[in-house]
Amino acid sequence: MTMYVPRDGELDEVAALIRNAQRVLIITGAGISADSGLPTYRGIGGLYHERLTKEGLTIEEALSGDMMARHPEVAWRYIAEIEANCRGAQPNAAHNVIADLEREKPGVWVLTQNVDSLHRMAGSQKVIEIHGKVHHLRCTECHHQRSVQDFAGLSLPPACPVCGGVLRPDVVLFGESLPQKGLDRLAHVLEQGVDLVLSIGTTSAFPYIAGPVWWAQQAGVPTVEINPGETEVSRIVDHRLRMGAAKAMTQIWARLHPQ
Repeated sequence: MTMYVPRDGELDEVAALIRNAQRVLIITGAGISADSGLPTYRGIGGLYHERLTKEGLTIEEALSGDMMARHPEVAWRYIAEIEANCRGAQPNAAHNVIADLEREKPGVWVLTQNVDSLHRMAGSQKVIEIHGKVHHLRCTECHHQRSVQDFAGLSLPPACPVCGGVLRPDVVLFGESLPQKGLDRLAHVLEQGVDLVLSIGTTSAFPYIAGPVWWAQQAGVPTVEINPGETEVSRIVDHRLRMGAAKAMTQIWARLHPQ
């Protein structure tokens, strides 16, 4: 297998785009957390790649809103399995560079599909967690909510201490609607205008993830993708770095802050 090497000057060009931009939208997916040791669950090598659950379900069926409503014990079994494989993860260099960029440029926003909260752990403040946060639980029957460090010691499915209903992670399961607040915040960021859209570690399979990249391309806003694999937006971005997130962001940061 031939090792990918960016063309001469391409990392410099991407660093220059970031240097000159004041308002940047950074879109992230599971690939950015892979360098923190978090597995994907559907991609090649993921927990459920070409594998059904022991109930004979696809992972999309097991992790659906309908399954949580009808058989919460099934949905919780696989939510907990994924959480256990992610437990104790820490932000990596890519998360840290993004947080540093926000400190330097207050117009940096992150739109993430990830529910691991690693962006916030790294120090990012302007984060749209469009799929929610796995360690924030809410009751399906009343208004009770709580945050937990992890799922260790939880009885599954956990019962609400207030009304006895079922607690569930405050995440978007398959078949459920996205949070309107998050969609409104994304729309506001785009309405205010951005100078650069940077997509990192996402296949851009969902329209609301690919959409900002298409919007930028049509509006003449520069676009960059960092992803070792082919994605839904690879053919339209201005710069495509077929690299892992941590390696790419470390090299870009070095160009922004030469010793």
